[in-house]
Amino acid sequence: MTLQGREGSKPSSRCQCHSHQHHAKKENQLPKRVHCLKGGSDHGVILQSEVSGPQVRGLIGNVHPKKNMVRIADIDIAEFPLLLAPMEDVSDPPFRALCKKYGADLMYTEFISSEGLIRDAAKSRAKLDIFEYERPVGIQIFGSEIESMRQATAITEQAGPDIIDINYGCPVKKVACKGAGAGILQDIPKMVAMTKEIVNSTSLPVTVKTRLGWDDQSKFIVEVAERLQDVGIKAISIHGRTRAQMYKGEADWSLISKVKNNPRMHIPVFGNGDINSPQKAVEYKERYGIDGIMIGRASIGAPWVFREIKHFMATGEILESPDMSERVAVAREHFDKGVEWKGERLGIVEMRRHYANYFKGLRDFKSHRLDLVTLDEVDAIRDKLDALATMPFEKAPLSYPIGAQLHESVDEVPHHPARTDAANDHHDGQCAQDIHCFEGYRIGGNH
Repeated sequence: MTLQGREGSKPSSRCQCHSHQHHAKKENQLPKRVHCLKGGSDHGVILQSEVSGPQVRGLIGNVHPKKNMVRIADIDIAEFPLLLAPMEDVSDPPFRALCKKYGADLMYTEFISSEGLIRDAAKSRAKLDIFEYERPVGIQIFGSEIESMRQATAITEQAGPDIIDINYGCPVKKVACKGAGAGILQDIPKMVAMTKEIVNSTSLPVTVKTRLGWDDQSKFIVEVAERLQDVGIKAISIHGRTRAQMYKGEADWSLISKVKNNPRMHIPVFGNGDINSPQKAVEYKERYGIDGIMIGRASIGAPWVFREIKHFMATGEILESPDMSERVAVAREHFDKGVEWKGERLGIVEMRRHYANYFKGLRDFKSHRLDLVTLDEVDAIRDKLDALATMPFEKAPLSYPIGAQLHESVDEVPHHPARTDAANDHHDGQCAQDIHCFEGYRIGGNH
């Protein structure tokens, strides 16, 4: 079989789309690309589901008994699910494959512009690529117009995800100041109306990712969560900051706990923000009583964070940080899958942002990183990575890159020159200084 990526030809239009009934596949039939839409992406490759590299240490599967499973609609997730946050420029198929390998219970795609899907923008369509071994998997969409979101929902459903997620949390200016993402938190009636329209237009369960509110004066998340549940969402993930905070200060999980402990709430409530160690994950689980945790920044360059948290929850023991051979094997697998899915040029360029995180804590890594971000040949990069495997690793205090220059949740990874599609061009370095792009906010009345 010839594998075609972004730089190859489009998949044949004769390819049959997989319906929702085909989700359960036998293990020996994997991997299989789920969808093949007319006008779809140029990602004609099939990523391998087999785990390469060193055997995964610790407990990552079957830790939780099925009797107390958290469920989204009729989908069993886990007793205490660990979710991979949707992260722009990060949670693509190559990275999701690694997070699944290390124990992520539910994963979401990068967020996708509703307008981009309607326009059939190639890079928006590319983000619809999901694979059978990822299940359960959700596709996240965003937009400011109800009709556009309804149309995008229909397009997304054809891709065959288990879940459709709505982004009501993106804080960056080019999204929020157009009324999408966290911008809709200033118009709660529209938020509810949009959610109702999306729920009514699909047979798939709909979930929401959002924030506490627009600013400190509008933390209406307890009421908002109720209203969204009333129009049919099946789960909600809440980042413990307002839009005005962006990613500054400490995430406030007390309001997330109030949502969970609201006696009217019966859907799963997942917390997000500042989970940076297995100990903190367990502490927040017990203190706030949430149904699960969504992990973003802590997974970047460290997909094994899911393994570490699960192992600690099951045993109370802290796993040692991955050694150099494992880090190299994971980085190499990430690179190879990226080249396979994106093509050589984009695979090389878009991997450059990840090297510093995979090798955080390595003594004198600067010169090696310079090589990795300037080499332009696949074989040369592979050789450089393989050479690193023989080096000793100086352990960092934590095995994952807390405080890295990459941001948590959906919209939060700085723009990279390789991503020029208008639907993705939402990053802006001044967004933290320009948060007052709407006047006031609405929590009641007709939209």
